[in-house]
Amino acid sequence: MEKAINRQRVLLEHLRPSSSSSFVYGTDSSSSAILASACAAGDSAAYHRTSVFGDDVVIVAAYRTPICKAKRGGFKDTYADDLLAPVLKAVIEKTNVNPSEVGDIVVGTVLAPGSQRATECRMAAFYAGFPETVPIRTVNRQCSSGLQAVADVAAAIRAGFYDIGIGAGLESMTSSPLAWEGSVNPKVKIFEQAQNCLLPMGITSENVAHRFGVARQEQDQAAVESHQRAAAATASGKFKDEIIPVPTKIVDPKTGDEKPVTISIDDGIRPNARFADLAKLKPVFKKDGSTTAGNSSQVSDGAGAVLLMKRSIAVQKGLPILGVFRTFAAVGVDPAIMGVGPAAAIPAAVKAAGLELDDIDLFEINEAFASQFVYCRNKLELDPEKINVNGGAIALGHPLGATGARCVATLLHEMKRRGKDCRFGVISMCIGSGMGAAAVFERGDAVDDLCNARVVQSNSLLSKDAR
Repeated sequence: MEKAINRQRVLLEHLRPSSSSSFVYGTDSSSSAILASACAAGDSAAYHRTSVFGDDVVIVAAYRTPICKAKRGGFKDTYADDLLAPVLKAVIEKTNVNPSEVGDIVVGTVLAPGSQRATECRMAAFYAGFPETVPIRTVNRQCSSGLQAVADVAAAIRAGFYDIGIGAGLESMTSSPLAWEGSVNPKVKIFEQAQNCLLPMGITSENVAHRFGVARQEQDQAAVESHQRAAAATASGKFKDEIIPVPTKIVDPKTGDEKPVTISIDDGIRPNARFADLAKLKPVFKKDGSTTAGNSSQVSDGAGAVLLMKRSIAVQKGLPILGVFRTFAAVGVDPAIMGVGPAAAIPAAVKAAGLELDDIDLFEINEAFASQFVYCRNKLELDPEKINVNGGAIALGHPLGATGARCVATLLHEMKRRGKDCRFGVISMCIGSGMGAAAVFERGDAVDDLCNARVVQSNSLLSKDAR
């Protein structure tokens, strides 16, 4: 009843003349003013809007390429810029947004040399039909780079730098080696945490498993579930809403002959993955370890793009809203156990949104390694049926810079399918060198500008005319 009364009060406030834009119900100093400009966007008592409804940063399109196995998959002969261009083109063509209106394009990418990849991204924008007036840049926060790109664009829109932007992600692990270039500063030996930044990721996985008691059986079971869920999602056509087919070529390594192909499905999924088969695999990083090729993420190629804008612009253009960007958090953790990052980042992002973990309906948590994925799931006491419902990186692959953008597409399209039963979603991943990142999203059609009015305490009464 109280919620209904609050909504009626806000409606009345909207109908009042602007000269009495603030008024008080009641007659004493403890009375509560209902401010229309502070309409909250949730049913959760803890969740309140912090900005004008029309200023929300919303997602109107999110697409990705298929994710393919590096060096032997569908994109092994595809240039990185030819991976990015199709998704940049898709977010514009499918929304009929004029590309010249885009204020900036930010691309998360990790392995390629910075100046070269930045130029490749600029070239991809031209392939996709963007005019020279639209700028582009790259960002690198390792495995969270794609999500960081989306967050950077959302922050820029909120700051008023521009009204429309694209956050994207790109990685061709086929063409970019996982290797340190040049010598390492000898000073690193003096600082243990700095030295731990250089640990192979697989060793950090083993550290998590050992320190927190994550059994090999749990890891292998998580890997099997990832493949089963991804296979089921593919078979049922769920990924068709988010995948943009990519025309490319396959080169025969023996003859050099080129064959034109169109890649439209993820090629790393193993529909017949079985626990017994995974249990036979030997550890890769430690003789007595538990991290194997079967319970680790795949080395992959892929790209994704997310089109964001102010809600008022989306409404003006008549665009359906896929999701609302709510909050983002990046945190630091011990580099030796970098995989625990989501366990620290998710609570920070959820708290910033004024929510509790129980308010979150779906999670996309990157499966860098099953050890850290299982640890984070158990540490936060999350319902397994809410996490990676369409599989994760163990099955789909982990193209480092693209994973965040891929997760946005996967999460928001799944939230749309679930409708009213799914309101809030979280994306999170661990980050090499010891960090974690997370972001909170809300389903696009979950709220309106009168939902959950915030009661604001007033210390003074207005004039009698305002009562």
